[in-house]
Amino acid sequence: MTQTAPAVAKSAAGSWTPAQRSAVIASFLAWVFDAFDFFLLVFVLHAVAADFGMPITSVTFAIVVTLATRPIGAFVFGRVADRYGRRPTLVVVIVLYSVLELLSAFSPNLVFLICVRALFGIAMGGVWGVGASLTMETIPPSARGIISGLLQAGYPTGYLTAALVYGLLFPLVGWRGLFVLGAVPALLSIYVMRSVQESTGWTAAQGTKHASAAAVLKAHWPLAIYAILLMTAFNFFSHSTQDLYPTSSRSSAAFPPAW
Repeated sequence: MTQTAPAVAKSAAGSWTPAQRSAVIASFLAWVFDAFDFFLLVFVLHAVAADFGMPITSVTFAIVVTLATRPIGAFVFGRVADRYGRRPTLVVVIVLYSVLELLSAFSPNLVFLICVRALFGIAMGGVWGVGASLTMETIPPSARGIISGLLQAGYPTGYLTAALVYGLLFPLVGWRGLFVLGAVPALLSIYVMRSVQESTGWTAAQGTKHASAAAVLKAHWPLAIYAILLMTAFNFFSHSTQDLYPTSSRSSAAFPPAW
């Protein structure tokens, strides 16, 4: 009888090493905290607008630039991870997006906030590709399907966490206090450094010559264009609704008075 994917993953997980488990945990949490830091802004758009004396539509530009710069981070940190390793690169992006989240809390005006969120988008863009590569190159191949789904679940988990933190703490600390709390994920870098090992896939590939990014794109440009258009559509489907849903629903009785 053929085993289901979860059964295969569960069976494989029983023989996993601590390093393999740590890679999954680190990558999942990196994605959770990445989303947490991003979505904190969508819950406080009104508060930021009121603080800076700007219309909400102007503040939403900070979300736009974050999403626009994510592909830059994905490309840059992807290349860095190929050269220097998945583990150190993941540490760098976690620290970067945490520091930039903290810096957002001290924004003196909207222009400063938008610039910081643009940089945040670059750091954010490096999380998924680096974390997923680290995990998939470390865990048993039989578990890659179910674990890839688990990692994807980190994004809505981050959204939910941001919603809970907003509901509980916004009346106490305000929007700037929430961004200060957004720096907490930097502590995850300590766990990565102490418990996560470099992926066996990356280690095994050292010493071999790899094709340049230009050569790969030239050889697979139709697939690259398809992937770019597909992910662009996915982002339009998701961010066009989820990012402004809290704002559009602020008058609902289901939300706390802080709205």
